[in-house]
Amino acid sequence: MNNKRKKYRGLMMTELIVSMAVLGTIMIVFAISLDGFRRLNHYHFTKQRCVSAAQASLDSIAVTGKELNKEDVNRMWPGIDIKIEESDGTGQWKGLKLLTVSASGAARNKNVEIHLSRYISIPKGR
Repeated sequence: MNNKRKKYRGLMMTELIVSMAVLGTIMIVFAISLDGFRRLNHYHFTKQRCVSAAQASLDSIAVTGKELNKEDVNRMWPGIDIKIEESDGTGQWKGLKLLTVSASGAARNKNVEIHLSRYISIPKGR
């Protein structure tokens, strides 16, 4: 009986070391994948903020005829820059104004830029 014990004495320690190495490898892979998901989530969050800011700017101009205040934009969407371009409609859209809102922001090492356009009727006083 003692001969069998001496023969397998190092087996338990070897199994323990191998299992710890496998678990460590799994934990490292999991941590790397979580970091990738975190970066992707930050990019999509910045993209959604840009869409929201651009849509709010278009809605404000369509309803009130005025742009949003810079202070309000910076308060609601910090780090998002908005540029508005206005041009005359052509073809079947003649007589209307084409508004193009560009919203941009930085997501880590990527720049996010969104362009939304809408034809609206603008009174002559604007």
